[in-house]
Amino acid sequence: MAKYKISGVWKDDKGVITHYGMHAVNTTGISRVTKTNKAEAVRILSIPTNEGVTWIWDYSNTSWKEGAKVEVISGQFLRTIHDGKIIDNLAHLINYNWVVA
Repeated sequence: MAKYKISGVWKDDKGVITHYGMHAVNTTGISRVTKTNKAEAVRILSIPTNEGVTWIWDYSNTSWKEGAKVEVISGQFLRTIHDGKIIDNLAHLINYNWVVA
């Protein structure tokens, strides 16, 4: 079983998510961000033994906190359900277009 945290997204000129910022969780900690294209992220999280959660920057405590579980929908996109609110495509995460090339 592999665990992943998704901390951000990359978008194209039309605002459509093209890549996710994924971090592998392992016995020694959490990896640096890996720019993962949408199809590969869906493939990875479609494996029944794998799981993903959002990883959200908590500005008030200057640290990362675990967010909601990430689900694969129709084998095509990712979404979360947190506090009963469905958020499609994880567009609420950090826009890495501005942070990481």
